[in-house]
Amino acid sequence: MTVISVIIPTYNEQSTILDILQKVKNVEVADASFEVIVIDDGSTDKTVEILEKEPDLYTKLVKMELNGGKGAAVNTGLKEATGDFILFQDADLEYDPADYPKLLQPILNFNADVVMGSRCVAPEYTRVFYFWHLVGNRIITLLFNIFYNTTFTDIYSCYLLYRRSLLDPQRLKTEGWDQHAEILSSLVKQRPVIYEVPISYHGRTYDEGKKIKAHHIIAVIWTIITKRFS
Repeated sequence: MTVISVIIPTYNEQSTILDILQKVKNVEVADASFEVIVIDDGSTDKTVEILEKEPDLYTKLVKMELNGGKGAAVNTGLKEATGDFILFQDADLEYDPADYPKLLQPILNFNADVVMGSRCVAPEYTRVFYFWHLVGNRIITLLFNIFYNTTFTDIYSCYLLYRRSLLDPQRLKTEGWDQHAEILSSLVKQRPVIYEVPISYHGRTYDEGKKIKAHHIIAVIWTIITKRFS
């Protein structure tokens, strides 16, 4: 039985947190089980109160006293994980856990070490979202492929699944939006067996709570480049 540690950082997601946890709980994959770790990043709404009333929906709940950002929450979750593989899950319903079987197929059938979910490879559906987000994603994906000699189509989707033994969270240096780039760079430099699978996407607008902004691309590009030569 392969154990997947699902890392769910959350900040002020009282309207979606139970829905996403129920979706994760509903996933069934033969020969795989899930360790669900929720990290509350100092929410100021009722997220923690809601979570504490539904302990059957997760394995661990870690409460951070202060808001440190998504990267800090992810790092905290990684240190709590005990599974064979790590899988990141946002709490905002943009990504559907119904895609877990697709993500796990290369692990269970082809002994993959890393699987990236792509919104650009024939997804079942994709909500139309911001044009400049698409342009930014294409730019950083192209740069990543150039520097690391890979063929990814979408490096900044939430769904990154990897063998836990490949990455020591104690060595991570970033805690912002660029952390994802640091993690993927660290994994790829080890030349593991990597697959990419199609996933669906239901992106949020800024009015609906989307947090990433255009200026975050600068730190992402810097991390991709510096990590390649460090």
